Amino acid sequence: MRYRLATLDDIPLLAQMNDQLRQDEQSRYQLDMPQLEERMRRLIQDEGYTAVLFMEEANIIAYALYYAVEGGIHLRQFFVSRSYRRQGVGRQAIDLLRREIWPRDARITLEVLTHNERAYQFWKALGFTEYAITLELVNT
Repeated sequence: MRYRLATLDDIPLLAQMNDQLRQDEQSRYQLDMPQLEERMRRLIQDEGYTAVLFMEEANIIAYALYYAVEGGIHLRQFFVSRSYRRQGVGRQAIDLLRREIWPRDARITLEVLTHNERAYQFWKALGFTEYAITLELVNT
């Protein structure tokens, strides 16, 4: 597996992959492709996020979107293409981030939706532990 930092030219691809991630997570917020592209552009260009693309041969198969926080890294989005799941790709991508991109002593945080049991189990298998639980009330 290889990786490279995403550029602004990769925004359409990142938006498509993010759309699939949002479908997988059953996101309650519906965004069309132009909105997803604009959001991704804003995150990378204006808000200091970094996107990393992971490749198998010529195929881009995963991405990570993160930003630096005091003492560590906050991983906002992580996505592995559906046809590459359950093959060790996610574990390998996170390992590459930890060994080659992120600072060695970085505290890595992320959020997992409570109904996304597969993602929760993936992160637990990588050694992540619960630190805090966020509760919400949607006032309708």
